[in-house]
Amino acid sequence: MEPADLLAREAIRDLVARYNAYGDGGLLDRMVGLFAEDAVLEVGDDRYEGHDAVRGLFAGTAERSAAAVGGATYVRHSVTTHQIDLVAPGRATGRAYFTVLTRVGLDHWGRYLDDYRVVDGRWRFARRRVLTDDFAPSSLFAPSAPGEGARRLET
Repeated sequence: MEPADLLAREAIRDLVARYNAYGDGGLLDRMVGLFAEDAVLEVGDDRYEGHDAVRGLFAGTAERSAAAVGGATYVRHSVTTHQIDLVAPGRATGRAYFTVLTRVGLDHWGRYLDDYRVVDGRWRFARRRVLTDDFAPSSLFAPSAPGEGARRLET
């Protein structure tokens, strides 16, 4: 493995870590800045293209999250088993598992499926697909009925 490959992998790991840290901290503009201008974010069956659409999703998610958790609480994402494949100069793909902790403990979990690319010298999300696998029985984000709500809450 070449040193440039190691640097690329570390930059991509940092990108993914910042996504969750910024989201958990409510730093939505910083979170949006991690995406290429023409990026696509897919959450369940919903698709958001470009910075404005991604920002709209994150802003709505923050509002729904505050309502779901009743104000004073926290949301903490954790990423594991992050696999990165460098597929071409300035392009990579990745897969990772995520878990989400709230005041109830383990709340929900799933997978990220990513395409990354270099934009202006920095790795960015070109495409991110968020797939929530399941919810704990006491989840603050579980849908009230099958197919409702939760896939829109998780980013």
